[in-house]
Amino acid sequence: MSQQPATGDTPRTPDPGLLSRYLDDHLLAATGGVRLFQAAQRSWRGTEHEKVFARLFDEISKDREDLLRLIRSLGFTPNKAKMAFAQVSAQLGKVNPINPLRSDKGEGAQLELESLQSAIRGKECLWDTLLTLNRAGIALPPLTTSQLESLLERAQEQQREVAAVMRATAVDRFKNRDS
Repeated sequence: MSQQPATGDTPRTPDPGLLSRYLDDHLLAATGGVRLFQAAQRSWRGTEHEKVFARLFDEISKDREDLLRLIRSLGFTPNKAKMAFAQVSAQLGKVNPINPLRSDKGEGAQLELESLQSAIRGKECLWDTLLTLNRAGIALPPLTTSQLESLLERAQEQQREVAAVMRATAVDRFKNRDS
């Protein structure tokens, strides 16, 4: 059981510089995550998992918008240099070096699924950290405790869904075709 600091010791506002940079870094990563899920949506088009990736792309895009809304509501402005970098990276990422053939087969597809899980895990850590701050008495308007819990649960469900696709397709992806 973790000890909670006494109410008088609990800071009510976070360090704005630290929080702003932290959220900016996650916004940069979220921008890349949207691109990864967009590429996965194309990779899995025409498969039984197509709808999963289409929905996940929509959810991941919405999660990024929720983060951007949080940043703005706290009075922060996204770092222009980081956002420019994210846009350039998004253009370069259209090549999809992880899965250049946009296939649901082979090591490229496996690495793509693992990259998607890594992206979701980063987002899961963000919501968990913000929830921890919120529960410690640090207000993060406009997000309430229940909204942060919901965002964390959605990330965990997204993680389970991508892992389920990976497990359901791994054997076929790696089986020896000559046997």
